[in-house]
Amino acid sequence: MDIVHGKKLVTSVAAAALLFGLAACENDDAAQDEGEAVEQTDTGGAPDEGAEAGEDPHQEMPEPELEDVPDVVAEVNGEEISGEQYSTAYEQQYQQMAMQAQMSGEPVDEDALEDQILESLIGVELLTQEAEESGHEASEEEVEQELESLAERNDLDTVEEVIDLAEEQGISEEELREEVAQEVMISQLLETQDVEEPSEEEIEDAYEEQVAQQEAMQEMEGEEGQDSDVPSLEELRPQIEEQLEAQKENEAILAHIDDLREDADIEVHI
Repeated sequence: MDIVHGKKLVTSVAAAALLFGLAACENDDAAQDEGEAVEQTDTGGAPDEGAEAGEDPHQEMPEPELEDVPDVVAEVNGEEISGEQYSTAYEQQYQQMAMQAQMSGEPVDEDALEDQILESLIGVELLTQEAEESGHEASEEEVEQELESLAERNDLDTVEEVIDLAEEQGISEEELREEVAQEVMISQLLETQDVEEPSEEEIEDAYEEQVAQQEAMQEMEGEEGQDSDVPSLEELRPQIEEQLEAQKENEAILAHIDDLREDADIEVHI
């Protein structure tokens, strides 16, 4: 289950950051597929217009500044969130944002990212504590199933490839399995949340927004007035409904985290 706060809510340690990060990438891909359905141009593999001949598209990525991160960045009801957890989650999100910044030309907003990461870690710790207090548990079978699902969603053939990917980022198999177990428990908890179904008006508005984006793209590319094969609302309805359901689910989760914060004892040290 994807959890988004701003851009995304990362989990309490590196392995879960990997887990939710991959899941969030899946949602991003789904949104991109919807855009492609109305013929938005995919520039993922094409060089930028105006780029100098011979320019290396793979510039060296900037490095985040993490020297001043304390050993403990926050305490949530007496449970510590370590500086190592924060730094690993921050670094992963920073790298993703730095890649986006290279394409957009906008610098990474590190202040906003710092707040996002800290709030994300606190939020997931609150959910974890509630899941444990509610008696939720993750069996070995459920953990394995989630790892298999994670592999499938990200075009990996085996769980071993997921583990290899985690280890490349300094996450051991034991840490990964522990964090997947945490994610399973949180998912069990969140399944009890009431989430509204998207209304017909919301579905129609989302479709009109996508059509408007396509028209704006055509205008930017000098194709205004040309016929475009825009799929009908009914053709895009399944994707739009899925996107809106995910959005509403995320909103319900964040509202629940806000409720948990009201009664929580939270100390921030960064």
